[in-house]
Amino acid sequence: MANAIGVVEFTSIARGMYAADQMVKISDVEIVTASSTCPGKYIAIVHGDVASVSDSVETGERLAEEYLVDSLIIPNVSPAVFPAIAGTTVPDRIQALGIIESFSLASMILAADAILKTADVEALELRLGNGLGGKAFFTFTGDVAAVNTSMDAGKAIAKEKGLLVNCEVIASVSDRLIPSLF
Repeated sequence: MANAIGVVEFTSIARGMYAADQMVKISDVEIVTASSTCPGKYIAIVHGDVASVSDSVETGERLAEEYLVDSLIIPNVSPAVFPAIAGTTVPDRIQALGIIESFSLASMILAADAILKTADVEALELRLGNGLGGKAFFTFTGDVAAVNTSMDAGKAIAKEKGLLVNCEVIASVSDRLIPSLF
């Protein structure tokens, strides 16, 4: 069962591509995304069963050497993380809006997973690095209490790693802003 996700973030695009190739050769995993990100970094995200993802990430970390930025494994990732990475989530309505940003792509995936598991919220987008100077952000919606509760969980993870940039909750989003969220 493909319920685990693994992430390895590199400072070298060349080493990232090489390691991503080896990561999928060593284990029975699928690539969620493997691409360059700003500012000149590379991220490899894989999913599969826990053992395969663990083997794959360990391979990526080992091959990264001095080019490793961050890595993580989430054994039982929220299924809503995948469409958020792809930017394909469109909820029926936007209630309160949560926005959290981090200096680490891997940390943002971990924070987004915690946010989605903490309260009844829906993912909008998990943007990883491109056009963001290497930062990442996650947007999500739900009622105000759920968004605040979830935000606290995500903020704690990003703060623990020292990589939180900022987070905001908009209780009542303007109808004029909503189209720009998708």
